[in-house]
Amino acid sequence: MPVTLLNPDGLMKTEMYRQVAIATGTRQVHIAGQVAYDAEGQLVARGDLAGQVAQSLRNVSIALTAAGATFKDVVRLTFYVVDWKRELLPDFAAGIERVAGELKFVPAPASLIGVSVLFEPGVLVEIEATAVVD
Repeated sequence: MPVTLLNPDGLMKTEMYRQVAIATGTRQVHIAGQVAYDAEGQLVARGDLAGQVAQSLRNVSIALTAAGATFKDVVRLTFYVVDWKRELLPDFAAGIERVAGELKFVPAPASLIGVSVLFEPGVLVEIEATAVVD
């Protein structure tokens, strides 16, 4: 496995993601921003941040699989969330926890960026991923 995830001493401890990813693979996989669309292009979980986070992560998983990777190969996640405020954290975390349990993954180092709008009304979250594989 080319990726080791760490939460080093001296940094805030969190179970939502790891602070550091060490990658030793040679092939990079960059996943375009994934939103909560199903295979037919229909928005899933309209108005439900947890549901959209979960569906977007499922879509990231599909893209990773197509590239010969898994969440174990991910070194970076970037979340863009519409109208972010700290009060949304429980719903956001619930979406991650739902899929982490389904797909058996520990989220890699991540950034959460609040935005005023994404490309289409109703889309609440977009997730980019970078993976490294042998």
